[in-house]
Amino acid sequence: MTTENNTHITFIGAGNMARSLIAGLVDDNAAVTMAVTDPSEEQLDIIRGKWPSCATSTDNVQAISQADIVVLAVKPQIMQQVCEALAPAVQTRKPLIISIAAGVSEDNLNRWLGGLLPIVRCMPNTPALVQSGMTGLYANSRVSEQQRSLAESIMRAVGMVLWFGDEDKLHAVTAISGSGPAYFFLVMEAMQLSAEGFGLSEEEARLLVLQTAFGAAKLALESTDSAAELRHKVTSKGGTTEAAIAQLQGAGLEATFDTALKAAAQRSVMLSGSKTAIEKS
Repeated sequence: MTTENNTHITFIGAGNMARSLIAGLVDDNAAVTMAVTDPSEEQLDIIRGKWPSCATSTDNVQAISQADIVVLAVKPQIMQQVCEALAPAVQTRKPLIISIAAGVSEDNLNRWLGGLLPIVRCMPNTPALVQSGMTGLYANSRVSEQQRSLAESIMRAVGMVLWFGDEDKLHAVTAISGSGPAYFFLVMEAMQLSAEGFGLSEEEARLLVLQTAFGAAKLALESTDSAAELRHKVTSKGGTTEAAIAQLQGAGLEATFDTALKAAAQRSVMLSGSKTAIEKS
């Protein structure tokens, strides 16, 4: 991670995602100082135990008094309350605001915080917990190139990032990568249950399915071939894979996934209060 020395980051909220980002920054030996706030002393004790160099507090306003970057890592349903309480201090300091709350628009964040602030919205996913996340990013017009680079560096500490110039595209990011791990978990769950039906033990089925999923993802990431090309390469004419693929496609797998992702994206739109309609060609 490339930052200026003494860049001060304050995390508002000490939950899983904040802890993942802290762990990633520490592992990267980032040249930053960090502070974390949370109303729960139990959550703060986890921070103190793992990263004693991070300052901890239950006072959000005091904690951001020296912050160059404020990472809002609280639940969407309490974001307005948290932001409005921070607004006077934020307006004095004018830090870069990074939000990792799903469905909370840049416009709402800016309004709740008093306006005229540089804000980056992020849509990470749960594999960030093991530094293998995928994060979509959107920056408003007040974010400088240096701040954009800082935001990217922070999120790269837990995986890959992809920038979008249109905030509305974060609804699609939510549907695809934000919610995406659950789709793969469902496929793994279904495969494991089927494997156990063949008489394999739970542990045998689990290992076969998880390593296969991991290997397929790794192969796809390291290959220049499309997913369709990779599938064709392992689907021999008249073979076992072709028999299984025929059943999946015959049951309308592609159409089902398309419908499912549209539903997730539209739900993201509804939660954000946007009037954007989800359409796909």
